[in-house]
Amino acid sequence: MNILFLSIGRLEEISESGIYTDLLRKFRDKGHNVYVAAARERRTKLPTILEKIDGINLLKIKIGNIKKVNLLEKGISTLLIEKQYLNAIKKYYNNVKFDLVLYSTPPITFYEVVKFIKKRDNAKSYLLLKDIFPQNALDLNMIKENGLIHKMFRNKEKKLYEISDYIGTMSEANSRYILENNNILKKTVEVSPNTIQPRKVSITEEEKIRIRNKYQLPLNKKIFIYGGNLGKPQGIDFLIECIKKNEENNNSYFVIVGSGTEFNKLEEFFKLNSIKNAKLLEFLPKSDYDLLAYSSDVGLIFLDNKFTIPNFPSRLLSYMQAKMPVLAATDPNTDIGEVIQEGGFGYWCLSENSEVFNKLVIKLSDEEDLVKLGQNAWEYLLTNYTTENSYNIIMKHFE
Repeated sequence: MNILFLSIGRLEEISESGIYTDLLRKFRDKGHNVYVAAARERRTKLPTILEKIDGINLLKIKIGNIKKVNLLEKGISTLLIEKQYLNAIKKYYNNVKFDLVLYSTPPITFYEVVKFIKKRDNAKSYLLLKDIFPQNALDLNMIKENGLIHKMFRNKEKKLYEISDYIGTMSEANSRYILENNNILKKTVEVSPNTIQPRKVSITEEEKIRIRNKYQLPLNKKIFIYGGNLGKPQGIDFLIECIKKNEENNNSYFVIVGSGTEFNKLEEFFKLNSIKNAKLLEFLPKSDYDLLAYSSDVGLIFLDNKFTIPNFPSRLLSYMQAKMPVLAATDPNTDIGEVIQEGGFGYWCLSENSEVFNKLVIKLSDEEDLVKLGQNAWEYLLTNYTTENSYNIIMKHFE
């Protein structure tokens, strides 16, 4: 099959590990012809270009800036993406007849592109639903309900669902939500979760000590690591309250690694307070972050309590691959806590009471057998969240 994958992600290297690159390599390895349309933000100062990398056709399309920018610039750039992608695909993939077009949210503005490919090539369409927008922005008071922006993006969201032959959601809660809040045929919706190609990683105790010393982390405390976006979805005010509570503990230390719109708020908090049990690190190269994660003890997940949509952060997979227990503090609508607890690899609470969260921190700090919880995470990953599973879920519609 000829497969077109649409993404606003920055896919510069196909060999990198990630939920999309791993899946694309799986399709390639199964004998399919894979074509990608990915984004290059204007800030890179690089042009649109078509390359063939590791057997995959990679079209890098120059677009506006959509990450780490103000809401107005992001909104304008997002609205222009559809036309930019359509023009680039017509120019560079004009002679390719696609059998399947895969695309993810965000963004929701691929409707015209998908419509064009379906009509031109009689292709099937499969949406990998990773984000429910604009409701998530509504939940965080970033846009006004029933305002012009909300109505415009909600209309685009509905049209994208309508043109999708299949919609793969991240979890059962995701499936229930979009079926209850949209006019979608139940038979088109299925769980197609975030997945990776698991890699066995081993790190010696000597290496762990070296890494902890490198970042000036304590050797005699359990290291709780958060790695990823630091924005409004993570509920930074609650995270700050949890860091404050952790100052009372003797056996736990937080490492917060990432970047995002709320990083400066966290940085200011650390500057104004003498924090002894936590450290804030700006974005690290993936290889450095991975080593830091493998040298840590527990993975942290935070989601703002105001969410009405069931988010399911993909960073869960990196913790599981590192064979780490997971502690999640989220809204009541996501089912990530159920997965963590049912899988026996961690704990969950609502992101509203830092005292409750801190009790779980203490419980994990005193846990004698974190290795067993970490092994449970690894085994759950192998059973449920591998790219082989994703490939089979998608391809069953074409066999």
